[in-house]
Amino acid sequence: MDAMVRELSYAQAIQEAMAIAMDMDERVFLMGEDIGVYGGAFQVTGDLVERFGTERVIDTPISELGGAGVAVGAALTGMRPIFEFQFSDFATLAMEQIVNQAAKMRFMLGGEVSVPVVMRFPAGSGTGAAAQHSQSLEAWLGHVPGLKVIQPATPYDAKGMLLAAVADPDPVMIFEHKLLYKMKGPVPEGYYTVPIGKADIRREGRDLTIVATSIMVQKALDAAAALESEGIDVEVVDLRTIRPMDKQTVIDSVKKTSRLMCVYEAVKTLGIGAEVSAMIAESEAFDYLDAPIVRLGGAETPIPYNPELEKATVPQVPDIITAARDLVKGVR
Repeated sequence: MDAMVRELSYAQAIQEAMAIAMDMDERVFLMGEDIGVYGGAFQVTGDLVERFGTERVIDTPISELGGAGVAVGAALTGMRPIFEFQFSDFATLAMEQIVNQAAKMRFMLGGEVSVPVVMRFPAGSGTGAAAQHSQSLEAWLGHVPGLKVIQPATPYDAKGMLLAAVADPDPVMIFEHKLLYKMKGPVPEGYYTVPIGKADIRREGRDLTIVATSIMVQKALDAAAALESEGIDVEVVDLRTIRPMDKQTVIDSVKKTSRLMCVYEAVKTLGIGAEVSAMIAESEAFDYLDAPIVRLGGAETPIPYNPELEKATVPQVPDIITAARDLVKGVR
């Protein structure tokens, strides 16, 4: 019998995935600041401390470097920790453990060890948290061999990709956009996984490929719906995984539509869109392009506190519509 499908929020889907993983495997445990009785900064861990106790839902001191080090060490001993950062910005305090330890141990020890640690990063703008609590730093970690970096855009993927991450022998970094936590969608009961390293075509189209990540997937879909009335048929590719990137799905889409736009919230310069653009330029899809590639990313500035300025620093649906219209017109 197929699993029952319910409407869950993105946060509920993540919590359910963690509970399933902990039920299935006693090696799985949670770590992070205020994840116990408080339930996490964004209430994602919820009541898991009541269900699994303080030995498996561990409140850590305010030391991201120390907590990440304990998580990496635990993974090296065979445990499967899930470490939550309160904000993705705080990864900067733990880069030694993430980049120099977790990512490199398998290589430095000749493949004799694995580091099955999962790190969760609430990321992105839109909550009025200003410059030090609103960044999108997935491209930083995507630059590091040895790490897997994912950005689920739906509740279904949030649950399935987290369960896939827990089962993975390598360190997996999960970037969860904070504005997605309340987003609801269909989520099956029970255990299932969504493969890491596989993009998803959220909407098929013939005129333009939009490759989007995280919250920009929904914005791209909203833009595509609006553009349909103008006769512009947009294909939306949800990249889902930053590293390892699913290049073939993007290449095939661009060969079909002959136009490419990359939409992401992180600062435009040296962002995910630059990698996707270069990948297409180096592939057979380049010969299919009928127009220059467009990157639509965040402004070259820290995220402001003022809500209107905050919105202005990252792509919004009208920005995507305008850029798509400009890209398609004149060559249709």
